[in-house]
Amino acid sequence: MTKKEHPYIEFSPEKLSEEQMLANSKEFYAWADKRRSVRDFSPKEVPLEIMENIILTASTAPSGAHKQPWTFCLISNATLKAKLRELAEEEEKKSYSGRMSDEWIEDLEPLGTNWEKEFIDIAPWIIVVMKRAYELGEEGNKMNNYYVSESVGIASGFLLMAIHNAGLVALTHTPSPMNFISKALERPENERPYLLIPVGYPAENAMVPDLTRKSKSEIIEYYP
Repeated sequence: MTKKEHPYIEFSPEKLSEEQMLANSKEFYAWADKRRSVRDFSPKEVPLEIMENIILTASTAPSGAHKQPWTFCLISNATLKAKLRELAEEEEKKSYSGRMSDEWIEDLEPLGTNWEKEFIDIAPWIIVVMKRAYELGEEGNKMNNYYVSESVGIASGFLLMAIHNAGLVALTHTPSPMNFISKALERPENERPYLLIPVGYPAENAMVPDLTRKSKSEIIEYYP
């Protein structure tokens, strides 16, 4: 098959000078570097339209064969959030009481994490990112998706930056195992939980760990 056999549209990117490109890259990095994972949330409400726009931004991510193998479950129902918290804490207690190695728990100590997940109740919104392992046809037949984890991982990155762009904060939570999420949300068999992300405003006196990121020399290998 050739491109002519499929509909195409002209790509018209914004044209910038190298000076503007450099300025933009510096400004964006400085802005992105302010993003932090927050565990202290305010219960202050966030309008639905803002959350929808954030998710639509995430959905612009590239995906294998453009299959877009994701579903974003947007939860504000207090009863459902309480149920998710109860189930998440049940799994987390097991993890902190034996599933996780001593080294893992020691590495987490500077972050101040434990099995309690009160942020699930407090944050006005919970986004559960589901990855679609395959698609179901009208007759129940399975249709392939490709590079599902990679595609959903990229979309989740877009999601976090869109949340930051909206002036909100988030936390990526990955209770393991996460099968309880599918059951609580009554999701179809082709979907798997990927991330549980509380979203909202930071609490008035929110605190975050005093962390530093790896330097340029530690994360870049050059091949001139």
